[in-house]
Amino acid sequence: MTDQTYCDRLVQDTPFLTGQGRLSEQQVDRIILQLNRYYPQILTNKEAEKFRNPKASLHIRLCDLLSHLQQRGERHCQEFYRALYIHAQPLHSHLPSRYTPRPMSFLAGLGLAAGLALLLYCCPPDPKVLPGTRRVLAFSPVIIDRHASRYLLAFLADDFGGL
Repeated sequence: MTDQTYCDRLVQDTPFLTGQGRLSEQQVDRIILQLNRYYPQILTNKEAEKFRNPKASLHIRLCDLLSHLQQRGERHCQEFYRALYIHAQPLHSHLPSRYTPRPMSFLAGLGLAAGLALLLYCCPPDPKVLPGTRRVLAFSPVIIDRHASRYLLAFLADDFGGL
């Protein structure tokens, strides 16, 4: 995970959590009850009754709860994530805030590999231009995922003997 605060994560995850069919009414009620019973400083009895009101739609109650927790601060948001983990672990493991860094690092690595491959492919055969490029690129399969390294090694196979 990144250096995001729990409040930042909750802002990022709110659209996902309030999506249709993500959390059931029972799960939301259990989360509210946990925040009220185990951590009464997070949700008072009056607040818990408000967020468990069956007259309001689940979507509105959940939006109000998440907004309330964000306004109250970091500790409140952290306890919400703890309750979400306990009562909806599969949903907790698919939160957008948990998967942000992976695609970015993958795309950065892919961009670097593609740039190096393009540089190697477009580089004139003159050894004075960018000396050592082929050596650097020859060792890059060690770092790159094994699936991509097969193709990179096949591309370098003709020039590998000259290293």
